Amino acid sequence: MAQDKFPRKVGVVGYGRLGQSLVSHLLAQGSELGLELVFVWNRDPGRMAGSVPSSLQLRNLAALGERHPDLVIEVAHPQIIHEFGAQILRHANLLVGSPSALADQTTERQLLEASHLWNHAVFVARGALWGTEDITRLDAAGGLQSLRVTMATHPDGFRLQEPLASVHITGPRTVLYEGPVRGLCPFAPRNSNTMAAAALAAPSLGFDNVIGVLVADLSLTDMHMVDVELRGPPGPTGRSFTVHTHRENPAEPGAVTGSATVTAFWRSLLGADAASFPPGPGSISAKKPLSPKRTS
Repeated sequence: MAQDKFPRKVGVVGYGRLGQSLVSHLLAQGSELGLELVFVWNRDPGRMAGSVPSSLQLRNLAALGERHPDLVIEVAHPQIIHEFGAQILRHANLLVGSPSALADQTTERQLLEASHLWNHAVFVARGALWGTEDITRLDAAGGLQSLRVTMATHPDGFRLQEPLASVHITGPRTVLYEGPVRGLCPFAPRNSNTMAAAALAAPSLGFDNVIGVLVADLSLTDMHMVDVELRGPPGPTGRSFTVHTHRENPAEPGAVTGSATVTAFWRSLLGADAASFPPGPGSISAKKPLSPKRTS
């Protein structure tokens, strides 16, 4: 990006931990990388006071077109994608930081239609998902039979909706949900993004066949643990190809976002760790933007 003649104009939607990190990086390093921060929006504008220059604070998200962004990064909440995703695509490319929003088929359809209509791309940040490209390649080759993602952390790190919010923690480790990722996303919208990214990485399985497991573990006060287990079809010997990755992501007590995820989002912005969201239910491909001229 630094080689572009003109800077890429970037807007950030959301000013929680991820948003604050991105804004800090953009203000400190943006110019040398060919990136210009043109606005920051947060549902509570008071949170930006004293840290975001007033000239960059966008009060009305519906007015983002006046800032002429090339790329808008959503790091707020899936509800923003539901409500404003298609509108954002009228003005700019969109980097989705809350891919659990795409479990909603109406939202998925609206984004695809807007992307085609306005010729803007939708990208999905991979966040805490390890091995995305390997999953995608295996799936494309027909070598993926099952995919299971387990996310465990302390109950204080969850932001759950009913009925999951009322599940009784029965011991040191309690399984709150086990089943299709599509069924989990509406009730754990901020704690299912890694699983949603996996569903998008494996379109042959998608949201309905990738299995998500959400676990409350009282011992994980400062960590998020993510296990990814995949299996291919049986080979000539009857045995299957299997992979199991285990990731421990340090996190502040009660935090939704782990430390390594913050770094991954910055890499997503630089284009080193993002993937595009092309047409087709629950599909994702590596690093090519959605182009209405090239897809059917």
